[in-house]
Amino acid sequence: MKKFYITTAIPYVNANPHIGFTLELVQADVIARYHRQLGDSTYFLTGTDDNALKNVQAAEAAGVDTKEFVDKNADKFIELTKRINISNDYFIRTATDKHFQGAQKLWSACKKEDVYKKKYKGHYCVGCEAFYMEKDLVDGKCPEHKKELEVVEEENYFFKLSNYQKKLEKLIESDTYKVIPESRKNEILSFIRMGLEDFSISRSRDRAKNWGVPVPGDDTQIMYVWFDALSNYITALDYENEGELYKKFWPADTHVIGKGIIRFHAAYWPAMLMSAGIPLPKKLFVHGYINIKGDKMSKSLGNVVNPFELLDKYGVDAVRYYLLKHVHPVQDSDFSYDKFDISYNADLANGLGNLVARVSNLLEKNELEVDIKIDSDKSLIKEFKVKINKYKFNSALELLWGKLRSADETLSAKAPWKMDDKKAIKGVLEPIAQDILNVAELLKPFMPETSEKIIKQFSAKQIKKEEGLFPRIVG
Repeated sequence: MKKFYITTAIPYVNANPHIGFTLELVQADVIARYHRQLGDSTYFLTGTDDNALKNVQAAEAAGVDTKEFVDKNADKFIELTKRINISNDYFIRTATDKHFQGAQKLWSACKKEDVYKKKYKGHYCVGCEAFYMEKDLVDGKCPEHKKELEVVEEENYFFKLSNYQKKLEKLIESDTYKVIPESRKNEILSFIRMGLEDFSISRSRDRAKNWGVPVPGDDTQIMYVWFDALSNYITALDYENEGELYKKFWPADTHVIGKGIIRFHAAYWPAMLMSAGIPLPKKLFVHGYINIKGDKMSKSLGNVVNPFELLDKYGVDAVRYYLLKHVHPVQDSDFSYDKFDISYNADLANGLGNLVARVSNLLEKNELEVDIKIDSDKSLIKEFKVKINKYKFNSALELLWGKLRSADETLSAKAPWKMDDKKAIKGVLEPIAQDILNVAELLKPFMPETSEKIIKQFSAKQIKKEEGLFPRIVG
């Protein structure tokens, strides 16, 4: 049995979760569920980054103790994974002893010549938790958050990223660590080839507000949040004790992340692992952003779509469907409630839901028994696998909906409700019911609850009409 280990990034808990991270959760969940269907021994990790300075600042602004604030917000992310029906095996929080010990072990495992201490002055963005070179600024501001940067001066530990310039270039160029899509691979190669600067991997305890993972052997310093955050991918597997999960599942088969944190995952992370003598992950899948009217959705801009409101309004599988079908897997996409309503009614209420209702109603009304079971529509499965293996979630769903549309057209053209001969009626309905069942099986990773309902309904000898899957949205 093959093993498969997949992770999401871990978001800061300085505010409520938004739909951008919901997209990442759902994309990773589809991949995890698909690999379980293939029979792979699969481990799926998500979690929260509890140690960021921006979490501390948000707690201060709210007038709440940092731990209390972080715990409360982390619970909302845990709730989201449950509400959106994510099949993760573990949810890591970085404010735990288990993570602290693993992160400290990674620090200590790095080659001594790769870690050094020096005084430093630079432009720092708290939002990114990153220093920027003058050349990286846009109009003197952070390229990601479009905000003025702080000028920070202090003595910190640094990681000698420059030692790994050639190795990282070869690693990415050769697809030994495969970056998907190709445009992101080219982006990170360009970043590497411009010349890698050593990066700061600690903060003074004062500036970190005494929050985060202490640097081993130096009580004056707290680990830079990205050094500690990236280590979650191994600390969650009990790296500290070289535990069974670590032995079985590391290296990661796929890291799923947003485009804003590519340099941390495609340059910093593999360099840290090489320094520590740890095997490297295999793939990095990078998705785009969800925008509102062309603007990046972000907590700091206040244009965030609340995923819980979407779930309350549309239901779990409708939200999953929209994110996977109408949000491009790797490019930026715009979100609007109007688009959601149109998609819901066209694809789900009038599409899948209506077809299931019509076929089951006709079978029940005519008291027909059908002899169908999930079979291998080989050409459909082959094409579906190609798309999902390339993380083309929207194309995979388009393929399935093409099959449903074709079945719907056949039903309308042959009009079995006008027929009197039950054998002829069955001759029309049975292959359509078979198509519905086959599509439902392939839908499992995308829309688990809907898939299960259809499979249960259409696996009966006498199929009966049941409550509609997706009631129409009116007004």
